[in-house]
Amino acid sequence: MMRRALTVTRVSQQHQRLVRRVEQRRTHSGPSFHAVPTGSMLRFLAIGAAGALTLYLIKEASADEKKEKSAVSVDYSAVRKDIQALLDDPKYDDGSYGPVFIRLAWHAAGTFDKASRTGGSNGATMRFNPESIHGANAGLAIARDRLEKVKSKYPGLSYGDLWTLAGCVAIESMGGPKIPWRSGRVDSYGPASPVPDGRLPDAGQGQDHIRSIFYRMGFNDQEIVALIGAHAVGRCHSNRSGFDGPWTHSPTVFSNDFFVQLLNSKWTERKWNGPKQYEDETKKLMMLPGDMAFIQDPEFKKYVVKYANDEALFFADFAKAFSKLMELGVNFPDDVKKDVAGSSHKKDSDKPWWKFW
Repeated sequence: MMRRALTVTRVSQQHQRLVRRVEQRRTHSGPSFHAVPTGSMLRFLAIGAAGALTLYLIKEASADEKKEKSAVSVDYSAVRKDIQALLDDPKYDDGSYGPVFIRLAWHAAGTFDKASRTGGSNGATMRFNPESIHGANAGLAIARDRLEKVKSKYPGLSYGDLWTLAGCVAIESMGGPKIPWRSGRVDSYGPASPVPDGRLPDAGQGQDHIRSIFYRMGFNDQEIVALIGAHAVGRCHSNRSGFDGPWTHSPTVFSNDFFVQLLNSKWTERKWNGPKQYEDETKKLMMLPGDMAFIQDPEFKKYVVKYANDEALFFADFAKAFSKLMELGVNFPDDVKKDVAGSSHKKDSDKPWWKFW
């Protein structure tokens, strides 16, 4: 209301200036080959122009208010339901988009560098080249395109919030723990400073590489092992990463089975025309060189043993670590609190000032 009042005040001032110009023209008018409008006619035209300008500016102010309202009034509970509705599809992979939604969230956030404060899910820069075509992100256009249905329904929803929430919803929907999540990521309008390639883990590398990648983000060994437990779901695709196969027998169920299989199965190098990977006795499951590093390194292995023997402990630690991952590089308002239900709560004081009138 105050914004509109200010608009009308400005228009009134403009109207007064127009009237003064009309009066000046009437008193100083000189000879002309064309008929000069009378003072009353000019006054009428000035009033009409001022009125039209008033209506236009009020309409623009109203449109701005509607945009601001849509940006702060996203119903995240409804967003969650719409994401859930997109998960199951018997024609895709193992019947669920859940694993690729988790991978999208992971790769959007996992580019963060704590030293330079660059990367992370804020900005959703994977929408742009060259990040969108980085080798580590092969196949993620499938997830991004799938989620466009939700984005178009909620104009005030940022891509960063959508992608990270989709990962959390997928984990929970597949039987995993509730992930503390909050909104507040702001999309960028272009890759002003592109995220360099190579910030995500290389599955063909060992423990030194793994630590350098995760330490750069600010994680410790325990958190690293907890996060790798997400390999309980999904599979590798030879036309994306070059690797092939699932890690567990239930690739659409979130559990501690990745650790159980890694610790208890016998793994041998697979003989095939592809990159180095390992297979179990059944030849149905696979592990990557990066996965094997978690039982080859004694510090990593002690957490693998803990999580293989205690799924509740794994769920609790994973929820904390994944929530931390989703928030890397995001500057949230101080009063936006995490909510495991997938919504954010703001105090009234965070409202735009004109909303109080």
